[in-house]
Amino acid sequence: MTTPSPAAPDTTATTPPEEAAAKRPLELAEGDRILADRFAPWVQALGLSVVETGPRHAVLRLPWSDQLARDGGGLSGQAMMAAADTATVIAVSSALGGFGPMTTVQQSITFQRAARDTDLLVTARLTKLGRRIAFADITLTAPDAPDDPVAHATTVYAFPG
Repeated sequence: MTTPSPAAPDTTATTPPEEAAAKRPLELAEGDRILADRFAPWVQALGLSVVETGPRHAVLRLPWSDQLARDGGGLSGQAMMAAADTATVIAVSSALGGFGPMTTVQQSITFQRAARDTDLLVTARLTKLGRRIAFADITLTAPDAPDDPVAHATTVYAFPG
């Protein structure tokens, strides 16, 4: 698990994908800074936080909120899709050693069970990181049921330029 560093350099500047191999994973504080500086207010309103980063993955926490629940009391699919998409950005940024321009070109999600009155851990793992494109596999689980996924998503990101 990566821990925050008080003297961490600003890594929110653009980092080309081809330099990824030489970069270190994001510190937690760097990931949270990307969430605060690079995402729209409605994404920030989800309350996501970075709880783990590594060379090819990131784990975010999506806190339970009645505002994100749909009729019937389950967490809305829209919130889970946004969390999966956002976790991919942090995983890619961790692999690159910092944030760089990227855009979602595909996302698919399968909802496997309802999430009620629980935070979710959103684990994004890069399955391929190329010079122009990245593929990720994302699993959303309740902290007390890591082997019983709430949802599974895949994303594809492109690096413009």
